[in-house]
Amino acid sequence: MALSGYRLMWMMVMFDLPVMTKSERKAATKFRNFLLDQGFEMSQYSVYVRFCAGKEQAETHTKHIREALPEAGEVNVLYFTDKQYGNMECFRGRKREPANENPSQFVLF
Repeated sequence: MALSGYRLMWMMVMFDLPVMTKSERKAATKFRNFLLDQGFEMSQYSVYVRFCAGKEQAETHTKHIREALPEAGEVNVLYFTDKQYGNMECFRGRKREPANENPSQFVLF
């Protein structure tokens, strides 16, 4: 089966976690570190993205996120195709930045 930009997926995890107390800050940091350990990279503060080989892999990562949720706050997970990711427009101030590079091949660990 050929790889298709419509089958390959990206996940975006967006969250708003309370950080008023020491325990809330600790929980927020633990969640951020969990995302990094799961292969996500920070796109913006409180917005992390990860490439997935397909919907099934994305659903597995969502299950792991559900198990690692902090007690308080809001976490949203969005799925989109590799083709959609490639159409993203990025700006820094008024200057347009080149879009992030899509992976050209699978990386096996």
